[in-house]
Amino acid sequence: MPEQLVFTRFLNAHFAGPVDALLRAVHVKVVFPEAPISNAVAMEIIVGLLLIAYFVAVRASLSVDKPNGIAHSAEMVHEFVSGQAESIVGHGYEKFVGYLSVLLLFILVMNLLGLIPGLMSPTSNPVVPLGIALVTFIYYHYHGIRSNGAGYIKQFLGPVWWLAPLMFIIEIVSHCARVLSLTVRLYANMFAGDLVTLAFFSLVPIGVPLVFLGLHLGVSIIQAYVFMLLSTIYLSLAVSHEH
Repeated sequence: MPEQLVFTRFLNAHFAGPVDALLRAVHVKVVFPEAPISNAVAMEIIVGLLLIAYFVAVRASLSVDKPNGIAHSAEMVHEFVSGQAESIVGHGYEKFVGYLSVLLLFILVMNLLGLIPGLMSPTSNPVVPLGIALVTFIYYHYHGIRSNGAGYIKQFLGPVWWLAPLMFIIEIVSHCARVLSLTVRLYANMFAGDLVTLAFFSLVPIGVPLVFLGLHLGVSIIQAYVFMLLSTIYLSLAVSHEH
């Protein structure tokens, strides 16, 4: 039985049965039927609920005359992501701002959970960054096909027709490597950050760990930004009409 956080135990106590049934329905073997929900999934649920509450609060606080701090924070995030998307994607960037904003906030909040005693950063589990990377992979290919139609295949063939078969293989490997790159970069940095923070809290519980908490905070922000930035670049390449 894996070690469970408090919220994970709560979820397994109330939802283990339905989750087991769902996993069996899709032919997934359940190793621990009494605890099918992992800590990483539980933390993702917490993050999802926090973001839903944040967006509801933003919607309720929208006001031209008296915007509050929540509205200002949402405006700052929107302007930051919009600026990045406009400079990288260019024309038509507006339709991608929503996804990129949620991507940035979702990863950032997951990264920061590790700073709270009794919780963990879901991104320190490789399955979580992999899942986000795969969603992003599907998202930018979908918009690449939507933007270019059948002509999207030209991105995989290169400019020289007789090298097209070789270029197609290289491009497929390259796009798959993007998923691996996004996953490993986020996972490795957050896992290392959690490990170092935990180690120093165990050795010197007062004073010194605060430095590593600050380091963890910085790494969390940078890694969320890098993931969003790379996703924006991949998206811009996919929707580009200059082949």
